[in-house]
Amino acid sequence: MPMKILAALIAVALMLAFLSPMVIKMKDLALSIVILIGMVVMLVDLWHSLWNPED
Repeated sequence: MPMKILAALIAVALMLAFLSPMVIKMKDLALSIVILIGMVVMLVDLWHSLWNPED
């Protein structure tokens, strides 16, 4: 389980590092909202996969 959590944290950090320069450089509200929704969906999916008892 600790490896899954570590891998999840690395995945979140990499996705933020990949998407944040686009948001900062373009400064487009619509793009920021779409990326924020995508991040929320990713975090919800991550939460479900980490705490799924089927492991």
